[in-house]
Amino acid sequence: MTARTVVVTGSASGIGAAVAAAHTAAGDTVIGIDLKDADLCVDLSTPEGRSAAVNGVTGRTDAIDVVVACAGISAPIPLTLRINYFGTVALLDGLRPLLARSAAPRAVAVTSFAATYPPLRRVAEACAAGDEETAIAQAEEAVTRGKEAGIYSTSKYSLVQWIRRTAVLDEWAGAGITLNGVGPGMVDTPMIREQLEDPELRAQIFARVPMPLHGPVAAAQIGTVIGWLSSPENSFVTGQNLFADGGGDAVRRPDHV
Repeated sequence: MTARTVVVTGSASGIGAAVAAAHTAAGDTVIGIDLKDADLCVDLSTPEGRSAAVNGVTGRTDAIDVVVACAGISAPIPLTLRINYFGTVALLDGLRPLLARSAAPRAVAVTSFAATYPPLRRVAEACAAGDEETAIAQAEEAVTRGKEAGIYSTSKYSLVQWIRRTAVLDEWAGAGITLNGVGPGMVDTPMIREQLEDPELRAQIFARVPMPLHGPVAAAQIGTVIGWLSSPENSFVTGQNLFADGGGDAVRRPDHV
């Protein structure tokens, strides 16, 4: 297979690092983006950082084949919206012209099982309208009401909504660019591993994120799912959010089609 040029955000750790390593092993050119330990060290929570990321990629190549947007945080704070939703959308939009120059352009964003939870309505509406400051103000208001736990899930719900609405547009589908999401359940990390050793904490975790098939997975396993969606072989699947969650979505929403 011909080597490809791949942009990965969140490349310094977790799923992003697994994706970057897989592409590097395959002989692809990888441009990693993260706060540190990356080819481009930028802060995607700010407009300046987003512009620096897009300009940095553009300065290195005139075309890219794949964008995998993994950067994100799960803290129940308004900053999560800036990174998970607005940072991801800005990067994908900004790199779309470079993707359009590829013979097999693919874009994948990491979403979450958390997208299955009802969003904070006003925050989601502001995200859908592209109004970052209103979304942040509404998130801050949610914190004062003790609803901060909904910020992360709303950031991922809104990202899935954006993917589904955007993938079919002329500038994406019309240009032959596939755009999809992958929604992990619980991904195995040292922090989670410690919690799983405590029976009480383990029960709490699986009450929130049921995973009847094998339980938590390694980051590389999520990377494998992303790898197919971003491969040249995937020429027809677009606008989808594929839950790679060990059956969690089916447990939580068995009647959702």
